[in-house]
Amino acid sequence: MFFDTHTHLNVDKFKGEEAELIAEAKLHNVNKMAIVGFDAPTIEKSLELSRDYEDVYSIIGWHPTDSDTYTDEIEQMLIQKLQLPKVVAMGEMGLDYYWENVPKEIQHEAFRRQIRVAKQLNLPVSIHNRDATEDTYKILKEEKIEKIGGIMHSFNVNTYWMEKFLDLGMHISLSGVVTFKNAPEVKEIAKAVPFDKLLIETDAPYLSPMPYRGKRNEPSYVRFVAEEIARLRDISIDEVGDQTTMNAEKLFRLI
Repeated sequence: MFFDTHTHLNVDKFKGEEAELIAEAKLHNVNKMAIVGFDAPTIEKSLELSRDYEDVYSIIGWHPTDSDTYTDEIEQMLIQKLQLPKVVAMGEMGLDYYWENVPKEIQHEAFRRQIRVAKQLNLPVSIHNRDATEDTYKILKEEKIEKIGGIMHSFNVNTYWMEKFLDLGMHISLSGVVTFKNAPEVKEIAKAVPFDKLLIETDAPYLSPMPYRGKRNEPSYVRFVAEEIARLRDISIDEVGDQTTMNAEKLFRLI
């Protein structure tokens, strides 16, 4: 049994195929998934899908590349919708220095404001970090993220930073990157992360695992992430599936 803790089945690339892809995921023992909304349209679609499907949950927040549109009105909308029954975390939020389309100080402010909302509502967070590891860590530490915890989504830095984020009470989520031959540091993370702090995800439609690299990712492919982690840790894929599902259910307070 697998829990895809970060998928974007709510984006246009999947429009009209949602029911088929959820059914396909179940055929491959992906029994639960969290659909992440990161702007107004994807938030609404995430909430719709979590209402319509029993084992589908919502994570909603404001993406760092849209930080310049984060307003008081957006924040009030988020506060309202974060309290709906099947919303299990807030995100994805964080910092993204790769695109350089939003000034860092604006990203920092939106990030801090969202963390404070999550703490107010006692929800874990899902963190986007791209080329901004030091500042992401600094803000999480200063905002005392250990009070609520959360997920380092598609974590692909190194074991040094893995330990630093673990010390803040965060979980480490691995995506299809762990299957890439040119990702040795992520493979080391897969071996080193404490088993009770490990999660798996697709980030579909992005980051397709081998053997589908370069093609559209789908929630059913999370099994390839679990398969590679099992190989690296020299355990069964069932052990990976069961443990990461339990970790997600505990974090999301589903058990």
